[in-house]
Amino acid sequence: MNEIAAIHASAPADDVETLPHNIEAEQQLLGAILTNNDTYDRVASVINAGHFYDPVHARIFEVAAARIAKNALASPVTLKAFLEEDEGLKELGGPAYLVRLAGAAISSFAARDYAQMIYDLAIRRDLIGLGGNIAAKAAKVDVKSEPREQIIEAEQALYKLGEQGQSESGFQSFLKAVTDAVNQANAAYQRDGDMAGISTGLDDLNGKLGGLHKSDLLILAGRPSMGKTSLATNIAFNVAKAYKRGQLQDGSEGAIDGGVVGFFSLEMSAEQLAGRILAEASEISSHKIRQGDMSEEEFRRFVEAAKTLEACPLYIDDTAAIPISQLASRARRLKRVHGLDLLIVDYIQLVRGSADNRVQEIGEVSMGLKAIAKELDIPVIGLSQLSRQVESRDDKRPQLSDLRESGSIEQDADVVMFVYRGEYYKEREKPDDANLEAMATWQEEMARLHGKAEVIVGKQRHGPIGTVELSFEAQFTRFGNLVKPWQQNSDGDGFG
Repeated sequence: MNEIAAIHASAPADDVETLPHNIEAEQQLLGAILTNNDTYDRVASVINAGHFYDPVHARIFEVAAARIAKNALASPVTLKAFLEEDEGLKELGGPAYLVRLAGAAISSFAARDYAQMIYDLAIRRDLIGLGGNIAAKAAKVDVKSEPREQIIEAEQALYKLGEQGQSESGFQSFLKAVTDAVNQANAAYQRDGDMAGISTGLDDLNGKLGGLHKSDLLILAGRPSMGKTSLATNIAFNVAKAYKRGQLQDGSEGAIDGGVVGFFSLEMSAEQLAGRILAEASEISSHKIRQGDMSEEEFRRFVEAAKTLEACPLYIDDTAAIPISQLASRARRLKRVHGLDLLIVDYIQLVRGSADNRVQEIGEVSMGLKAIAKELDIPVIGLSQLSRQVESRDDKRPQLSDLRESGSIEQDADVVMFVYRGEYYKEREKPDDANLEAMATWQEEMARLHGKAEVIVGKQRHGPIGTVELSFEAQFTRFGNLVKPWQQNSDGDGFG
């Protein structure tokens, strides 16, 4: 195929012809990784060093993977120091072989296909080896080795082979499950019985959800202008602002409060999203910020808020129409490089899947988001649009059936929440000025609804459903804790 493949052609052909392998695929994959380290994230879940046929290739992959895991560059130059004395590499031409690998690499686009091919061939080789061992043991008549025991051994070996390449899959002991449950309860107890999950910064919402729990997929849905993006950015800001790093109970380092937040903004640019968060933090209307119409005192407050936000671990990706596979890959990379405690996707209908059918595509996306939550062990909040049928009802509070392509989203979600602002709809029902009675009733209703919003928890797999009332300041696009009547005389302003 090429000059580097030719190097292997001169190698002894004893086993080369008998066991399935593809040296060229291994070379192309390694070349793609050495050329673009991001390729590793796309293949790490498929293969490991043990799947390579050529032991030299296995060692190259192992060293490259170790470097990338430390967020260090893996290239022919950086790997040279680690592999210079490798006898196998010397036979292939020494460090110059690494340069040839990178030079002959194809586009990283096909890397996952090559990885899958290498994985499949490795499993075939293992099956051949396993079959040979079973045949050899069966042929050897030994009093100590009963046929029934051989069958059990063969089953165990096949099971182990079937589990290769899958992370943490299969059954776990009840002891481990109980230990995990106790640890989670202990974490909640240590927080004075507050909650086991990450705080949203909104007390009443925390009370209903118990915080944002690891491995949960939370759907936040609403009609346009209800404020679902605002609520998501508020939660993102609250979590990132509260971030404190320290030693966890298992001895590892991580977030002991708040967390690192990844925000996929498929509709708004990163700049627009940052503007919203700045409006909330500085308490200056987003309209004033856009127009530059600020007093000196407001501008100073704006700059101070910006300085505070610089230190917040909030990462925004505003790539439009991102495929779910790429979204997952970027989330993995963010967790590896900076850590990741909460992922937000705004919004689900703008993420691309591979299916041609729209309903199947949304199903693929919602399943993908749930898979990310479980794999990375973090809460994932996915925003979703609602169908127009909400507008045709007298009571415009959303229901589970209003979710677009609701079947798959509702099924995959652990929590489904709806944002509803009665003030928005009531404002559009303003009667004619001449009708004084209707106008008085309308003004009374507007006063009751002003500055309030509802988060309706329509589904919660591990807790109660119901409605949470929040405050909403439109000019700052900010949700907060609603001051209850019995708290009116307290010192706090009620906003979280």
